[in-house]
Formats: sequence, C-alpha cells, structure tokens
Amino acid sequence: DPFASNCAAVASANAGTTRPLEQVASSHAAMRGALMLLLAMRRAHAFTRHAAVARRRIRVAATPALVVWDMDDCLWSPEMFTLSEMPSDPVRGDLNGRGEGVIGVRSGSDVIRLFPDALRVLQEFHDGQHDPTKLAVASSADTPFAAAIAQAALDILEIVPGVTLREVLCRGHPENMMDHIRIGRTPPLSSDKSKTHFPLIREATGIDYDGMLFFDDSNWSDHCAIVARNCPG
Repeated sequence: DPFASNCAAVASANAGTTRPLEQVASSHAAMRGALMLLLAMRRAHAFTRHAAVARRRIRVAATPALVVWDMDDCLWSPEMFTLSEMPSDPVRGDLNGRGEGVIGVRSGSDVIRLFPDALRVLQEFHDGQHDPTKLAVASSADTPFAAAIAQAALDILEIVPGVTLREVLCRGHPENMMDHIRIGRTPPLSSDKSKTHFPLIREATGIDYDGMLFFDDSNWSDHCAIVARNCPG
C-alpha cells in the first residue's frame, strides 16, 4: 500500500527526534491529505468498474429477442404486387463473397433480388453473429397471388450456397415452425399488421412486443408508428 509505505518512511525518519509542533501538525495534515486522495482514487476506480458493468448490462438488455421484417422494398425488390408470374428460373451468381448460389429468381421479365445490405445482414444471422435473436416476417402483400409469389421466393433465394432465405428465417425456431412468417392480408391477416400479423407472431413465438424490433419501409402508411401505438411493450 503506497500510503502505508509513506507513513512507515515518515515514522522511521522521525524516530528518536523531536520536532516543533508546527512540523508535526503539517506532517499530520499531509498524511490526511494523502489518505483522502487515496480514498477518492479507490472510489473513482470502483465507480468506473460499476459503470462498465452497467453499460454491458444495458447492451445485453437492448438486444431484441426477435427482429421482424417487412419484405417488399425492405429486404427485397421489386414489390410482389407488381409481378404477374410465379417465380421460375433461379439466377445464379456470387453471394457476397461466400460462393456461388441463387442471388435472384425470375418472375416473368422481372428478377426478385435481396438488397445487398439485406443479404449481408442475413448472412450474419446465418453465421450466428446475432444469437440468440431470432427472425420473423410481417408483410402485407396486397393479393393472395402476391403472397404466393413471396412464399415461393423464400424457398428459392439463397443466403449462402445451399441455404435458402426461409431456412435462415427459421433458424432458432422450433423445427417445422412457419407461423412466425406472416405474408399477405387475407384472413386471418389484414392490411393492419398491428391487429393481425403481430398478435399472431407473438402467439407463435411466445415473445412479447417489448422484445421485438420491427423494420418496415412503407411509403403509403407509417406501419412502424401504427405497430408501436397498438402493440405497446
């Protein structure tokens, strides 16, 4: 202990000597000052340590249990209601440096593709970088045909070679569970995701709304605000 060592040195130096009262008082004041400084440093160190632990806890608590995606113009393009044919021919290419796989699928003259950053993030989920966070889908595709196109594309597009988009969306969920993927607006779904998609996803996953993070690009209605208002958590 530096303070104890300094005290011992002072005591040794003063052994067998008689000093004026002023010097003794000054020495005692210096020792009290040193002690107060040492205690302050220890308290500051303890506060810093506790603050770091608190920051780590906040980061852990801030990790969502479930990330819920819209699909059209959020993860992929084009929007499904603009397409007139079921997906057919896969388009092969480079999967973000992970090898060759299915990067798109033809629907008539159009090609359904994931956005580059969406592919990168989904690859991170495939690799387990965001565990234990799981994924879900809440998409209000306009027609039953548009919803069918989307469901078919999930089984064709790949995230890494040999692993489909649907397989990544199902990662971490119970085997054969599909109720966390809600696409369309045909009953029991509707155009209001807060009234249909999200209650059904909560029921299927057992995850409350306060554990969900929702991404939606909607440019005709503020789906995120509606969900936040009607699905409080």
